[in-house]
Formats: sequence, C-alpha cells, structure tokens
Amino acid sequence: MSPHVAIVTDSTAYLRPEAVRRHSISVVPLTVVIDDEAFEEGTEISAPAVARALQRRRPVTTSRPSPGEFAAVYEAVADSGAESIVSLHLSGEFSGTYDAALLAAKEAPVPVRVVDTGMVAMALGFTVLAAARAAEAGGTAEDVVAAAEKRAYDTSAYFYVDTLDYLRRGGRIGAAQALFGSALAVKPLLRLADGRIEPLEKVRTASRAITRLEEIVVGQVEQIGQAGERGEGGRKVSLAVHHLASAERAAALADRLRERLPDLDELVVSEVGAVIGAHAGPGLLGVVVSPH
Repeated sequence: MSPHVAIVTDSTAYLRPEAVRRHSISVVPLTVVIDDEAFEEGTEISAPAVARALQRRRPVTTSRPSPGEFAAVYEAVADSGAESIVSLHLSGEFSGTYDAALLAAKEAPVPVRVVDTGMVAMALGFTVLAAARAAEAGGTAEDVVAAAEKRAYDTSAYFYVDTLDYLRRGGRIGAAQALFGSALAVKPLLRLADGRIEPLEKVRTASRAITRLEEIVVGQVEQIGQAGERGEGGRKVSLAVHHLASAERAAALADRLRERLPDLDELVVSEVGAVIGAHAGPGLLGVVVSPH
C-alpha cells in the first residue's frame, strides 16, 4: 500500500484475513453481547455461536466500537507512516460505528476521511478493497474516497431471511416493517437501499424465495453485461453469497450462479459474521452484486 493513504474499516466488512494482510487494511471490531457477556467480533465469537444463541432465544445484542478504539487504531496507523487515512464503515442506519469514527477522527494525528458507505458485509468489503487498490495505485485521499463511493454506489445487496423477527427485535427492519403483519404467511426478499433494509418481494415458500433471489441476481449481472456490449463500458462483476447456518443452501446457490454466469470476475461464499448474524438470524441467504 502507498505509505501516504491507509485504509481502515470495521469487522462487518467480513474480508478474508489474507485480503486484510495483502492490502494492509486495519479492522476495528464491533461487539456482540450474549447474556450480558461481551465478545469481540472476528476474534472472540463465531457466527455459528450466535446462531445457536438465537435459536435458544438467549438475549443477543451488538454494540459499536468506542471512539477510543478508533483513536488507537488511527494513531497506530499514523505511527506506521501513513500521511492520511480513509476510514470506511457500515451504514449509519445500522450502527453508531460511523459516528464513533467521526469523533476519533477529530483528534487523529493525521487527516482522516470517514465514509458512511451505506453498505454492510461484502457490499462493504468490495468497497474497502476498491479503496485499497486506489491507495496502492498512489491515489490521494480524495481519489481513494471517490473510488470507494463509486464502488458502493454501483453495488447491490439482496437477501432472504426465514423470519423478520430477528430484524424486528434489533430495530433494523426499517421500511420492511410493513411486511411484519404478514410475516407468518410470506418469505420476504429484502434489499439494501440508501443504507436501509427495504422490502423487495413477498414470496410464499423458502424455495421460491431462493429461486427469485437467483433470478434477480442473474438478471442484474446480465444487464450489466449488455450495457458493456452497447459500448457503455464492459465491466467485470464480483459476487458474494452470504449465509448464516445455511451452508448447504449457500453452496448450492453459488454453484447455480457460477453455471449461469460463467464470466464472473469472482464469487465469494462465506458465512456472515457475528454482528450481522445477530440481526438477520439463522437461515439468512444473501447475494452481493458488485460491478467494477
């Protein structure tokens, strides 16, 4: 990475450890609290452990990093030679993480640009990687922010949940609250829009919902490809298939997407981390579509 611009994100980007090391990205963890016991995401608790706690109806909450935690990371990054920092975080609609980073940035030893990407999971992860590559190419902090904001703007995230109950309990349901009255009768498809969870479609069965999720993703990727054929810029597309306690369904969906979309740049399959798992609940199946 260029010594001039360092990249910081939070643990909800769910980047693979090798990507974090390769791009020298600093990750500030959020916290999951189960039965009043706090665990640091990424090091002290796994997504399967959260899924088990939710299934047993144990109280599960999450909390943001403190400004002090961000301040310590910013100071360490500056000490390592960075002349500026771009700090990219999950949607402020979901967490106070962005606000905590802003507070810490005011006292940082080098300039810090804090960005609310409006994203989460690999929608955030792909955005962070775009920023890291811009920094490695020698870009200024403004260049890096521009690269991140463009990737975030172009990225879409769609997901299926077995029940809206976990999102409702955590207060993260947003506009999808309108679906709750019929939640027992439908399997909801949701999307991330403007940093919030919004309803996309109501489907009667889980199998049909997953089929529709596949159709939506294939249609969007094909549309991106057709735009390239019209001379609007051929673009590679990265996908991420996320799940919580649904590894077989995620693998099957990923296999079908690879077969139907052979020109993908990459397809990442991963279980979401503990924080997102705590709010979405077991049975989550999501797909991130990220052209670049």
